[in-house]
Amino acid sequence: MSKTTIKEILQKSSFPAHKRAQIAAEAAAFQHFFAVTSSFPGWDQLSSSELAVYVEGLNQDGKSQHEICQRVGWLTELGALLTQNGYYEQNPLTYASLYRQYLSAERQYSPDTVQAYLEDLSAFRQFLVMTGGFTGWTAIDQLDVQVYLSHLRDQHDAWTTLSRKVSSLRSFYNFLERNRLVNHNPFANVHIKRHPRSLPRYFYQKEMTALFQAADGNGRPLDFRNRAVLELLYATGLRVSECAHLRLQQIEENVRMILVEGKGGKQRYVPFGNYALQALHRYYTRCRQPLMARYNQHHDYVFINAHGKPITSAGIEYLLKQVMKRSTLTGNIHPHMLRHTFATHLLDNGADIRSVQELLGHTSLSTTQIYTHVSREKIQRSYAKFFPRAKEATNQQKGRTKTDDNN
Repeated sequence: MSKTTIKEILQKSSFPAHKRAQIAAEAAAFQHFFAVTSSFPGWDQLSSSELAVYVEGLNQDGKSQHEICQRVGWLTELGALLTQNGYYEQNPLTYASLYRQYLSAERQYSPDTVQAYLEDLSAFRQFLVMTGGFTGWTAIDQLDVQVYLSHLRDQHDAWTTLSRKVSSLRSFYNFLERNRLVNHNPFANVHIKRHPRSLPRYFYQKEMTALFQAADGNGRPLDFRNRAVLELLYATGLRVSECAHLRLQQIEENVRMILVEGKGGKQRYVPFGNYALQALHRYYTRCRQPLMARYNQHHDYVFINAHGKPITSAGIEYLLKQVMKRSTLTGNIHPHMLRHTFATHLLDNGADIRSVQELLGHTSLSTTQIYTHVSREKIQRSYAKFFPRAKEATNQQKGRTKTDDNN
């Protein structure tokens, strides 16, 4: 059954006649642009990449910022109508889809990172809808921004969360401004006051031993997977997304190295040891191979779920929480804590910070230096505990405090 034509869709819409004429004219111009420059893929085959090329063409033709915004706005409304009529699952002709294309294709961010940016956009949009209406990204002003920031503070979001959300929105508007899709960035001058950075949480050696014992479980197939995931995260410091997207060909067993695809498509080699290698071999034979055969799965992702399909980042987080519950430890666990543990244990045992930076895939050394604070804190505790004069000074201080309290 053929899809309803654009002309029929516009005729059935609630738009006034002049608006239908404007959208129809822009649809014809959009189609003509591709007919001249390459070929038009068809309205049901469009993606945000075509919109990106079109916006670039409008800018190269010297169109005014007002005209570019207006014409893209008409295409966005057309995309919404086409989506409602079954052309697309999601409208590809929006500012958000254009930004997704930019993050994926140009910045080469991982799918998880792209999704995180878009979720921050969606949260802001949803807030505006709930508090008076969203009239388009170009209509956002300083009042909208200030009200949203107050809302986030009322939620008692952590400084890092608040900063990330503002950074996502500022980046989005920077992108729109560069493409002349807005005339100003309402987040340009928004700066979140920085609070002292909290030290990353990590596990001690004895705690890691307890986790490994709990991961072994009862010897079920998925227990071998859990042990392998835990061993690999601890042995390599991989991000959870890097672990979830890991493929068999990235693991070079003969030299015990993994070629990791990090943020922004950056690659790095990370070594791993015999414990992780043995855990992987047991997992392959006792879990991965039989489960994939049972569910007729064929893919090269290293880690799988209970049905043989590639595991997700959320799946890894869930399995680690189950391991934590079975252990003798209390508290919470997050995959990033294993990355913190990896870095901290390296520094505690004499690794230089530059090597740790390379292994973690940090672009900036300042990001890695937070782990030196963890190690220094441990050194200070050890000094205070074991050095005689440090203990003597501590006891004297306690005595003075007690005297002051009595006075």
